[in-house]
Amino acid sequence: MKKVTAFIGTQSKKATYRAVQEFEKNLKRYGEIDFEYVFISDYHLEFCRGCKLCFNKGEEYCPLKDDRDVLLEKMELSDGVILATPNYAYQLSARMKNLLDRLAFIHHRPRFFGKVCTVIVVQGYRGGSDILKYLSYVSEGMGFRVSKGCYATTLDPMTELQQERLMRAIAKSSARFYRELTHPTPTPSFFRLMLFRFGRTYVKTIDQKYRDYHYYKEKGWFEADYFYPTKLGPIKKLAGNIFDLLGRQMSKVMAGEA
Repeated sequence: MKKVTAFIGTQSKKATYRAVQEFEKNLKRYGEIDFEYVFISDYHLEFCRGCKLCFNKGEEYCPLKDDRDVLLEKMELSDGVILATPNYAYQLSARMKNLLDRLAFIHHRPRFFGKVCTVIVVQGYRGGSDILKYLSYVSEGMGFRVSKGCYATTLDPMTELQQERLMRAIAKSSARFYRELTHPTPTPSFFRLMLFRFGRTYVKTIDQKYRDYHYYKEKGWFEADYFYPTKLGPIKKLAGNIFDLLGRQMSKVMAGEA
């Protein structure tokens, strides 16, 4: 049985909540799913201070003692994650953004490989497409395999046409999500492979006092083909070597400019 957790960026049990409920209903038509609702508003989560201690020394040095790690553990124990948010002022809700801010260190030290993430955005007018793209990009940066999400207009009260459009969008999104949830983790794309090789080359050059350096070393990423065990074909093997070479050259240029 797969574990799926929906993180909801509003305390209101209206359009966003109903969209997630519909997603759960569709998802369970395909197989057994342990589904959990997490309203971020139910947890004590302070605003990030921008001190960068989580980046430089490690997340355990964060001066804020709240429920961040409780929410992080829920993600770690899930096979699939849903980020669901209303569109407030043409952007995701403040609660959802603060959660992502507090987990920003994971972009330096990604960890959610083998897990799937999707996004649900509900809106009154426009902007949902941009929010969808942003949340998908952020999720990829944390290591998730992203399944294409959806956004829909949900005025209150909703018209029959809006209701139908929402149901269709949720149905398509949940089907995609389930397929990703039950498929093995694929080999990385050329773009993701390039980002990994460039990134680790940079980490090799930083001061060894920083947590990123030790994290990569502990994971064996300085010698690995990619973040997770994968079989690269000869063309991607060659591309990886070229990316390593380009990364070293870029690092030398940057060091010279510094």
